[in-house]
Amino acid sequence: MKIPPLLFSLACLLFGCGSTLDADKVFINAKVWTGDSSQPSATCVAIKGNQIIYVGNDPSAVNGEIIDLKGQMLIPGFRDNHTHFLAGGYGLASVQLKNANTPSAFTETLAQFTQQNPGTQWILGGDWDHEAWGGELPNKNWIDSITGNRPVLLSRYDGHMALANSAALKLAKITQYTNNPSGGVIVKDATGDPTGVLKDEAMNLVSNIIPPPTAQELDTYFERASKHAVEHGITAVDDVSTFGGWQDLETYRRAQTANKLLCRVYSFVPLKDWQKLDEYVKKNGKGDAMLHWGALKGFVDGSLGSTTAWFYTPYLDEPKSIGLTVTDTANLRAWVTEADKARLQVTVHAIGDKANDFILTVFNYATFVNGKRDRRFRVEHAQHLSKAGIANFAAQQVIPSMQPYHLYDDGNFAFKRLEDDRLQRTYAFNSLLKAGARLTFGSDWTVAPLDPILGIYAAVTRHTSDGKNPNGWYASEKITVEQALACYTANNAYAAFQDSITGKIKTGMRADITILNKDLRSIKPEEIKSVKVMRTIVDGKEVYFSGN
Repeated sequence: MKIPPLLFSLACLLFGCGSTLDADKVFINAKVWTGDSSQPSATCVAIKGNQIIYVGNDPSAVNGEIIDLKGQMLIPGFRDNHTHFLAGGYGLASVQLKNANTPSAFTETLAQFTQQNPGTQWILGGDWDHEAWGGELPNKNWIDSITGNRPVLLSRYDGHMALANSAALKLAKITQYTNNPSGGVIVKDATGDPTGVLKDEAMNLVSNIIPPPTAQELDTYFERASKHAVEHGITAVDDVSTFGGWQDLETYRRAQTANKLLCRVYSFVPLKDWQKLDEYVKKNGKGDAMLHWGALKGFVDGSLGSTTAWFYTPYLDEPKSIGLTVTDTANLRAWVTEADKARLQVTVHAIGDKANDFILTVFNYATFVNGKRDRRFRVEHAQHLSKAGIANFAAQQVIPSMQPYHLYDDGNFAFKRLEDDRLQRTYAFNSLLKAGARLTFGSDWTVAPLDPILGIYAAVTRHTSDGKNPNGWYASEKITVEQALACYTANNAYAAFQDSITGKIKTGMRADITILNKDLRSIKPEEIKSVKVMRTIVDGKEVYFSGN
């Protein structure tokens, strides 16, 4: 029987035939986790150009530059499903208040920053956490004397609350007579005077008057963020925008034109702009494998830390409040339905159980109206779920886009806000996977560190930063290392419509690879957080090497 030439060539590629493949790089003696159920592990991976051409256990099957990994772990490149990428780039050089654990430390840290960075420009960033010093909200009086006429807006680390000094409040014309905007709260003292703390949409009263960054400044933020990402093994990010989405997208397009994209980027714009994005896509397409767009992000509610997440029942520490909706619910329903009709991907922020159930009903309605297709709706955070909500994520094939490191922080204070029944369904990773949902992971940087290793550590151990949960905070929701890896790789690629090219170590896939100094599967869970990234390869190019 004569074998057709094409079949013969394919057989040789897959099984040998007495010949070897020519590769650019051949990684040997590796502990390979492929993410591919048809071939879960290997010891040798070869790449040529931007593709993986061999995955197996026989180095002699491939010719090329040999790189002996000596037992290091090789995995698909990490993807982060939720970043505020340019804000992160800015934040790397701004004041850092996350570690301030007393009011005096807060003030002293800011004072030191202002002394080292004199000028008249706005001071932004911060990422403070009032729970670190017991829960008292900061006050403009803490910072007015050290900032003077220089305007300041310092965000809580979750991005749903901020502290403005008197200079910033004056510029924004916020006084005791200013009413709360829809979807926001201006915190005032007993006399009615604004304390400087602004929640959710109230922050826009100040942020809207801050001069926008220049293109050059945005380019600098991006370069700084990109370097930081690849140093942590990240080969792709989903950016849910910092500067309104459109400035972010144009920054990435400039970087691509200048050949400065170190990692893949999926750029989101605000949901309310769905018509503008629809027109943009019709004119410009949806990008390519390195930079693509066509996704929208909206909001239902606020956050747990700011007591603005939307629940069915009140907060324990604010018994008159069930949180709030950041966006008019009628607008949300209309925007989601019309954006989906235009075949744009829609993702919506939802934290509280009522917020999650609401957006699931909206997604269900859009599916009913627009018909069944591969749309990949996402809920960003999906943090506190009802029992029905967990089942509905799987039944509706809606993607829970979650950030596991948040539990490391929230586990310290969530018991003040919610009773045990609600907390049992907080960061319900295991329950969602068991129900059949396609769980995805990221950081929400700058809310949490841009570090997938720490995210895996949090998901596997469910430890909290106060050290009070050595066996895991609601330990039944722990997941395995392999499950967490899938959430950071193949599942994230699926959520970004890139699963046909990335997310697995598999012949024919793009060569997006992360190499770690230790095998995450063979060490104690508590040791995961100390694992280091050794190399990062994006589209076949080594963009980070630790030097070791």
